[in-house]
Amino acid sequence: MYVEFKDMPEDSRVWVYQAARQFSEQEKELIASRLSLFCNGWNTHGNRMPTSFQILEDQILVLAVDESGLGASGCSIDSSVRTLRELEDELENNITDQGKVTFKSNSGEINVASALGIKSKVTSGEIDSQTLVINPQVQSKKELESVWILAGNSWLNRYFPN
Repeated sequence: MYVEFKDMPEDSRVWVYQAARQFSEQEKELIASRLSLFCNGWNTHGNRMPTSFQILEDQILVLAVDESGLGASGCSIDSSVRTLRELEDELENNITDQGKVTFKSNSGEINVASALGIKSKVTSGEIDSQTLVINPQVQSKKELESVWILAGNSWLNRYFPN
């Protein structure tokens, strides 16, 4: 059952998806419509779960589930990914590929790069230890406070001189 994101408990489980580009206003309306319907029917083993979603900075999609009553099953998680892939195809915007790194430029612009080529972004100086990057370790609504972390405090630290 859909619940307003602000009303979800702080320990709700979250999944953070990074879109390849920002969503337009029309796309955000479509996402809201589609995900509201999905959340209203999202269940695990036939039991509906309190669920929600939020779009951050017009480009980061967060799904949330209150697992205090019943945890999300593999099948229920698969159904959320299926829904996101349908949106992804319709919007022609890569949402579900986890092989990318999202970071903010010095001007605050959100950029997305392939994780395979991220070292070149460091080498060129586009990303340094003070660059904000998405924290892929976020697992709860409370942890969304630290969805952006310094690259030097992330797995990218291995590319910076000590």
